[in-house]
Order: sequence, then C-alpha cells, then structure tokens
Amino acid sequence: MSPDRYLPRIVDAELSLLFPALDAISIEGARGVGKTRTASGRVARVLDCQVPQVVELLEARPESLTDGAQPVLIDEWQRYPASWDLVRRAVDAKQGSYLLTGSAPPANWPMHSGAGRIVSIRMRPMTLSERGFEQPTVSVAELLSGARPQIAGETTRDLIDYTREIVRGGFPAIRNASAEITRAALDGYLDRIVEREFSDLGSTLRNPGALRRWLTAYAAATSSTATFEKIRDAATPGEGSKPARSTTIHYRDILEALWIIDPLPGWLPYGTGLNRLNEAPKHHLADPALAARLLGVDEAGLLSGDRTARSGTRNFSLLGALFESLVTLNLRVGAQGANAKAHHLRTKGGEHEVDIILSRDDRKVVAVEVKLAQSVGDDDVRHLNWLRAQIGEDMLDAVIVTSGSVAYRRKDGIAVVPAALLGP
Repeated sequence: MSPDRYLPRIVDAELSLLFPALDAISIEGARGVGKTRTASGRVARVLDCQVPQVVELLEARPESLTDGAQPVLIDEWQRYPASWDLVRRAVDAKQGSYLLTGSAPPANWPMHSGAGRIVSIRMRPMTLSERGFEQPTVSVAELLSGARPQIAGETTRDLIDYTREIVRGGFPAIRNASAEITRAALDGYLDRIVEREFSDLGSTLRNPGALRRWLTAYAAATSSTATFEKIRDAATPGEGSKPARSTTIHYRDILEALWIIDPLPGWLPYGTGLNRLNEAPKHHLADPALAARLLGVDEAGLLSGDRTARSGTRNFSLLGALFESLVTLNLRVGAQGANAKAHHLRTKGGEHEVDIILSRDDRKVVAVEVKLAQSVGDDDVRHLNWLRAQIGEDMLDAVIVTSGSVAYRRKDGIAVVPAALLGP
C-alpha cells in the first residue's frame, strides 16, 4: 500500500457533520495519530506553526490568517499559542473557518475556553477497522441504538494476528514498516516524550530515568485499576526513598495533557441504585504498542507465556491486558463516532466488574466484557448478567469480545463478537 494513500478515519464522519458548519474545531490527540493528514484534506491552506517563517508571518501580519484562501488549518498551534486567540477573534468577526491541530497544550497556558467559538474533537490511534484488519459485521452504533441487532459473521483472524496488531500499533506513519523499524520508531517516540515534550510544557524534569520507570510501571498496570502508590512502588523496587506523591501525580497530569496516557474513567450512574462503585480509572496508554515497547516485549514474547524477571507474572496475562486495551481503543473511537462515551464498572469490593460501559447518557448502556479466549462459557457472562439484573431495560445490549472466529448471540441474549468483526 502506498504511504501516500489516505486511510479514512472514523472521526471523518464527525468532522463532516461539524465542519465548516462550525467555524473552528480543534482536533486533539497524541502526536502521530494522524491529525494533520485528516485535517489537511479539508482546508485550502495550511499554516504549520512548527515552521519559524510561518510564526514570523503571523506575528508580523496577523491578518494573513484571514486574508488568504479559506478554510485554514493551523497545524501544531501550541507552537504559537497566540494563534488560538487569532482564531477566536476571526470567528467572532465571521472571517473564515479554521481547523487547529495540537499534540499538547502550550507551556503555562492559561487556556481560554473558546466556548461557542472553538469546539474540541479527540482523535486516537487507528482502530482495527481503520487499519483494514477485517470487514466488521457488528456495529457499535447499532448496539447503542437499542435495536438488539442480528449478530453474525466469521473471521479467520486469530490470536497471532491480534498480537501482531498490538505490537505494530495504530500510528499511521509506521503501519507498513518492518518490525525492526516499528520498534525503533516507538522507542524514539517514547524517548521524545521523556527527553523533550515533558519539558516543552514548562515542566522541570530533574530525573528523566524516574519518569521512564514510572511510565513502564504504568504500562505494566494496563487494563487494571492499580493505585498510583502501587505504580510508584513498582517503578522503584527495593528503593527506600520513593518519589513524593505530588511528583508522581505531576507525571500523570503532564502525560495526560500530552494524551500519552488515556485512562478509562469509572462509571458512576445517577438514579440506578448502583451506589457502591469504584471511581478509580482503568489504566491505558494511548496505544497498547507503547505499553509493549515500554515493557520490552515483542510478538513472540507475548505469545510464549514465558515468565519475566520484571513482573514475575506470565506474559500471557500481559497479552490479555494488552488485548483488552486494544479493544478499549476500538470501542472508545466507535463510541465517539456514535456520540457516546466509554467507562468501566467495578464495585468497591471488586465483587463485580464490567470491562467497558458504553452510554449515550448516564443510564442506557451497552456493557462489554473482553476475553482473550476464543470460546465463552457461562462463568464469563456472570458480571453482565449481574448488571442486567441491577439495571433491567437500561441495559441496551451486552457483549463479550473475544479472539474467536464466529459472531453470534447466546441463548441468554448476550452477543459474542470477535474483536476483528466489531466496527463503528
């Protein structure tokens, strides 16, 4: 496949609906997810704020923003923070339409809300359907409609294919690269976060090694609700002196601002009688490929099931966590396209948990469990059946996502869907 060919993204439909009906939209997300490529096809002009001459032009002649062809893309706008206010003023004056892309807020940015002027849209790495992994037969939007759609379809994709997708990642620029180039690119990506982008936000980083170890410990906690104290302790084994809690919370806040960590919030519904739910988020990186690189595991290592000295756990358990993270990425992007949100559910005592809750409001939900296995038994659906007993008709649908080959509905009505067949 030619690297110049544009692969359509799920967010394209959202952008087509909103732009240019809305005069200004900011597309936000981690570096490398494809924001610029997606936005540039919708504009007549691109002003790249990473180019010094462009910034000099905007500083000397702010009217150059509005004088030329419209619409305009302000790429990496955070490199010239004043561009945000230039766009706000242009929108107020009804002078043109604008897309902004950014992979981080500016350093020490007293962010104007832009309410009524600049609308933000999140963009994440490519989902399996966006990668052309398989032709989906089950739609997230249809599941959320409450119509209980027919569940059918078959795929030849297996655990090896999913593991390969986990380590390859969903960053468009390296989708077709060799395994060696992909590893080098992901390592460079992480190095840039630690060595440059953290400090670009105006944050002093006295110990880059400590941040890298914390990120690695966070990766090891993928798809869990481990406390930040446990993550800190895992990052500093055998050390008597631990980083202050304020330091590790600072790590978290900056990495969230860079969209490198992408925690899945706990579901706290109103008026359902579910009052004892855990608010702690589930931990996810922007792409499970980043977690695999931080932990130093490749496709063969994930599939081998060998023990690792670092974690003392079987790699196969890590593969299950990263598979769940991949499915979570797919569902979050699909839910956003359907004007819905994603959460997870866990009771405070841990007696019941549901991996992913999709909802268009706080009550009507699609509940999803993720199982690395190919087959599903009655024990695998017990949490879904528990939740259905709690909320009744507010459960629009219930799904088990697997690595299996066939999509179908069980006799109890729960859908079983291979991850490859689940699309927007």
